Amino acid sequence: MGKRILIVDDAAFMRMMLKDILTKNGYVVVGEAENGIAAVNKYKELRPDLVTMDITMPEMDGITALREIRKFDADAKVIMCSAMGQQAMVIDSIQAGAKDFIVKPFQPERVLEAVAKAIR
Repeated sequence: MGKRILIVDDAAFMRMMLKDILTKNGYVVVGEAENGIAAVNKYKELRPDLVTMDITMPEMDGITALREIRKFDADAKVIMCSAMGQQAMVIDSIQAGAKDFIVKPFQPERVLEAVAKAIR
């Protein structure tokens, strides 16, 4: 069975793009969330193998959600996604425990490489 992934992004279009890339390559998308609060709740409910997490979202940003998920599960595997390749955000994400960082617009090869590396 394919690895189970939770996709978190406030843009439905971005979630759809990621879901498309992942499902075509044998991954199972077990859930989607549109903000950090929903992401934390869905993580606890679904216990996915991996989370793709947008950084900039309403209600709770991705870095805060990442920290909350890692408090709940220290072994959580999270890949951060952002349209802005800002150094500070990348560094914050990695320090908070992210396994990798992918930049929008998504390049399918880069997404698959990051996912494969994170769940190895």
